[in-house]
Amino acid sequence: MATMLLDPIAIQLGPLKVHWYGIILGTAALVGLLLAIREGKRFGISQDFFMDLVLFGVPSALIGARAYYVAFKWDEYKDNWVDVFKIWNGGIAIYGALIGAVICALIYVRKKGYTFWRIADICAPGLLIGQAIGRWGNYVNQEAYGGPVEESFLRNSLHLPDFIVNQMNVQGTFHHPTFLYESLWSFIGVLLLFGLRRLRSVRSGEVFISYLIWYSIGRFFIEGLRTDSLAYQGSDWVVSLIDGLWSPMTVVFEPGFLDPAYGNVRISQLLAIFLIVAGVITIIIRRMTGAARVPYHAPIVSTLGTEAAAGSTEKAVTTQVDKAEENVHETGASAEEHSDNAQSETVKTETAQTETEQTEAVQESSDIDDANEAKDNQQKDHNESKKE
Repeated sequence: MATMLLDPIAIQLGPLKVHWYGIILGTAALVGLLLAIREGKRFGISQDFFMDLVLFGVPSALIGARAYYVAFKWDEYKDNWVDVFKIWNGGIAIYGALIGAVICALIYVRKKGYTFWRIADICAPGLLIGQAIGRWGNYVNQEAYGGPVEESFLRNSLHLPDFIVNQMNVQGTFHHPTFLYESLWSFIGVLLLFGLRRLRSVRSGEVFISYLIWYSIGRFFIEGLRTDSLAYQGSDWVVSLIDGLWSPMTVVFEPGFLDPAYGNVRISQLLAIFLIVAGVITIIIRRMTGAARVPYHAPIVSTLGTEAAAGSTEKAVTTQVDKAEENVHETGASAEEHSDNAQSETVKTETAQTETEQTEAVQESSDIDDANEAKDNQQKDHNESKKE
């Protein structure tokens, strides 16, 4: 019976091979980017910001994912360094990718003047849907599957289509399609995050933290089914804790085989427990201390934009002050000119009045002289009359 029905190579042009794994991861990144851009528009953040974030974030995530995997599989790579770079053959860890992406985002977001929590909230659904799509790369490569199961369980109990059931036939043995379980869990999580961020009571950072909690819950239980888990030799109490938390799954499933010589504690399960507990505690502490007082729906403003706006405002104020001073000087000069003109007009008026008064006085004096002369003439005529 065939063990791999799908060719992992999608396109081959001479020596150039394009793997389905790469195409699927690229699609996952693109869909996640589109979701982030769409939500970012509601807050007035340009799509260039998110495109640059993906441009830096995807390589960082791949480096982190591969480094994480290789670190726990060092014995397989220490004598063959070339295989470390063959990521198209699989062998990347989502938690490692998350660590790499978060480190990159912390640096990039700070450089752009934004708060990490606000941008992380916007990107959370995109990250989760990217993981949901990316898991199908494991399907093509026949990796990250669970323990052996009967074919009837896949067909009759889970009612899976043939293309999934047949691809889960690895060397004649059918296995749990854990890639599918995690993919579906992640898709459900995306819908929950969409609903969560519509609530008015949600604070900054809580959508991203909820994403970590939701994914880790599913990852904890699904990881227990896998047979290729990264592991280490841990203490007995740690083993007992994990086995006790996973025990409800034994009602339906059997745990996947884990080679005792390799390790007895699945690293992803331990990390999942840590993220769940840390996430819940972080939400509580941020609420109690007021660190989460900013609502998710509050406007997002870059401090760089604020500084630029402040600089523009200061410049505008300075310009207005300069103009006001110029107006004051112009007004003062104009006032002085008006004052001089007024004084000149006053002098002219007073001079004219003086001249008029002088003319009137001369006229009055002339009239008096004429009257006296007439009176003298009348008296003279009277005297002459008496003599006659």
